[in-house]
Amino acid sequence: MADITRRAGWRHLRSAPTAHIRHQRGGRTVHDGAGLSFWFRALSAALSEVPVDDRELAMAFHARTADFQDVSVQSTVTYRITDPGAAAARLDFSVDPDTGVWRGTPLEQIAGLLTESAQQHALDVLARIPLAEALVDGAAAVRDRMAAGLAAEPRLPDTGIEVVAVRVVALRPEPEVERALRTPARERIQQEADRATYERRAVAVERERAIAENELASRIELARQEERLVDQRGVNARREAEESAAADAVRAEAEAARTVRLARAEAEAAREVGAARAEAQTAWLRAHAEVPAATLHALAATRAAEQLPRIEHLTLSPDVLTGLLARLGGGGAGS
Repeated sequence: MADITRRAGWRHLRSAPTAHIRHQRGGRTVHDGAGLSFWFRALSAALSEVPVDDRELAMAFHARTADFQDVSVQSTVTYRITDPGAAAARLDFSVDPDTGVWRGTPLEQIAGLLTESAQQHALDVLARIPLAEALVDGAAAVRDRMAAGLAAEPRLPDTGIEVVAVRVVALRPEPEVERALRTPARERIQQEADRATYERRAVAVERERAIAENELASRIELARQEERLVDQRGVNARREAEESAAADAVRAEAEAARTVRLARAEAEAAREVGAARAEAQTAWLRAHAEVPAATLHALAATRAAEQLPRIEHLTLSPDVLTGLLARLGGGGAGS
């Protein structure tokens, strides 16, 4: 929309670079171009504003396929006005000189023209194919047919309109039909998911079985190793017992031999001691045999006195002393 300001009976118009302005006064064109800015009088001016930028037109309509199924088509048409003069001559792009607002609805007229033409070509395509084919390849077919039909539409060039691009955003059946069509696919997906779950469980069971078999094999091998260990321990124990018995026998033989040698040595020593004692006794007897009897008696008394307890006081009666002296005197006379 053009920007119009008032100044003392004059109007000043300033347009956007994407808007083509045509100013006519008295049937003559005074200003004609895009992005203009000028002063004018409202009572004598005829203004029109034609947008020359690319514009998007969204379309949504229903169609019926060859098997009598309703489908909804959502598409977008991109167009531009390449001949603003022809568009201004065929459609009402005039603007109010006081407000700059369009007096008519030219863009709605263009939208109606494009929608009706595109819908006609889309319906013609969809009416010839069944629903399944329309859902698979219908979008591309509808797009191509709409583009070709709009390019061949004679009213568009006469109005100065060029179609830049056509896009089919979606082509969908009714909700009930769509749910019915989704059911087999969902069932297949669910079956695939169930199959994957079963296969995963089977793999897990197989792995658990392999693990259990490995554990059992490990236990069996461990039992075998323990059996070998027990056998080896028995062999080692028997060998140790045999070696201990042999060592004990050797020690016993050595102890017996030592005991025999010791006994023999003790016997030999006893014999030698006995012989020495016998010789000493013989020598003692021989020595005493040559001593007088009185001396022997005195020695005997001395020995006996050594064996008796200590006598502190000895009292001799006259009778005992007389007899003793008599014996000592008699012995001395005899000798």
